[in-house]
Amino acid sequence: MAAQITPPSSSSSSLAFSSEFNVWKPMRCCFFKWVSQFLTRGLLGLGMDGSPLAKGINPEEQEEFFIDILDKEEALSTLSITVVGASGDLAKKKIFPALFALYYEDCLPKNFIVFGYARTKLTDEELRNIISTTLTCRIDKRENCKHKMEQFLKRCFYHSGEYNSEENFAELDSKLKKKEAGKLSNRLFYLSIPPNIFVDVVRCASMKASSANGWTRVIVEKPFGRDSESSAELTRCLKKYLTEDQIFRIDHYLGKELVENLSVLRFSNLIFEPLWSRNYIRNVQFIFSEDFGTEGRGGYFDNYGIIRDIMQNHLLQILALFAMETPVSLDAEDIRNEKVKVLRSMKPLELEDVIIGQYKGHNKGGRAYPGYIDDSTVPKNSITPTFAAAALFINNARWDGVPFLMKAGKALHRKRAEIRVQFRHVPGNLYKRNFGTDLDKATNELVLRVQPDEAIYLKINNKVPGLGMRLDRSDLNLLYRARYPTEIPDAYERLLLDAIAGERRLFIRSDELDAAWSLFTPLLKELEAKKIAPELYPYGSRGPVGAHYLAAKYNVRWGDLGGEDD
Repeated sequence: MAAQITPPSSSSSSLAFSSEFNVWKPMRCCFFKWVSQFLTRGLLGLGMDGSPLAKGINPEEQEEFFIDILDKEEALSTLSITVVGASGDLAKKKIFPALFALYYEDCLPKNFIVFGYARTKLTDEELRNIISTTLTCRIDKRENCKHKMEQFLKRCFYHSGEYNSEENFAELDSKLKKKEAGKLSNRLFYLSIPPNIFVDVVRCASMKASSANGWTRVIVEKPFGRDSESSAELTRCLKKYLTEDQIFRIDHYLGKELVENLSVLRFSNLIFEPLWSRNYIRNVQFIFSEDFGTEGRGGYFDNYGIIRDIMQNHLLQILALFAMETPVSLDAEDIRNEKVKVLRSMKPLELEDVIIGQYKGHNKGGRAYPGYIDDSTVPKNSITPTFAAAALFINNARWDGVPFLMKAGKALHRKRAEIRVQFRHVPGNLYKRNFGTDLDKATNELVLRVQPDEAIYLKINNKVPGLGMRLDRSDLNLLYRARYPTEIPDAYERLLLDAIAGERRLFIRSDELDAAWSLFTPLLKELEAKKIAPELYPYGSRGPVGAHYLAAKYNVRWGDLGGEDD
């Protein structure tokens, strides 16, 4: 007997056929992945040879059958996406382009609309003109690119209002209902606004612009507070109006292709998982560097600094993914449970394990580069760090004693984000004399380059061809642009798609956020209370000298100190 297919109920907060699969997506491009799993698991009454047992469904009719289900589901519902703070840089440069990319790839439902909301007075047409300048098609330049842009822009609208006005959000609600035309409405709000107005917007949207018959979800951009107390207060205020399942705390680094691939690399390749412990790994490094300064955005940055801006969220999230135990399943809660365990196993950072720096002006190649305090938006006496290096430790059986080093900074010599895993020396190495006294040069190293030029490479020792016994350090290299010539989607595309689908795996849970802040809050308070001055380093350099002493303290050498492709 054929299994009965019941579409998701309209009252469900997440579109799902069953908790076992939880892969229903309201997007055509993702639907056929679900169909594949559905068929192979025999839930349609298929025989072991794949032949259909359900009467009336022939193999030739299966695709048409499922398309019909999808079309009926889409015809009964609509997706309304409201970008709050639509006139800001993030919305214009990232969110609207990401939404268009999803539309371009047919990954959005048939019935969807996009509303921009901000205080700036704009018409629908003015918003469309602004958006149109930032939209691009994939590098394959399909012939329908211009047509797709025009169709997307026709679905974009604008409403001007105050962020704390329930009346203005009620007006937005009326416009949304008019466009939704009585269909089951699912609403997604993206808060591309400063954190001090998060709660006002959530209150107004929740009370006046929530969906009456579908789900309502809110994406919240970092920063999530400045310390443990402010973060907890923000969470408490948000939960006055939203449940935890409605809150999607976004960290766009978790949507990066190489970060997504981290767990695949480890858990689906037998050669790596046995090595993933203190027995074989000597240290792990998380490196983030930008080759530019604050560039006129110093006013925002000066209120947070590099530790809050990069280390407490981006790098710590990647560390938790890297170090977690094997989750029970790929379900979002199982993965987030393991990440929380890692964070709770770590001791709070101490001042002696941290180096901070600030870039100063520098002349290079006949060009003068300004220092941080030369930025007109930065106070002249600012001691906000633009660079930080830290050593963290995980107190559990797998990682006891292994230094996890973080380094993040602005105005450095090169733009990069990478994970470097340095393995232990080979015991009783037969070729020790070929390497001389510097055994670090003989150490295997696994590198995941998150950006730019995504790559995974493993440094190995190899004999140079010839009659002599000369050894060389070579790379086993997976360069993404060579292996996968298609354009890699932007992180915001993946995260928006997951939020629409109700997939929370790459979003931060409240207890995870609490555990992350507990590691950094004591350090941040001590730095600010003691007014510790950062070590100055020249614009375009490799950062403060103190970072090298910190690494040496734990018998570690930073892995990015070699050549261009180090």
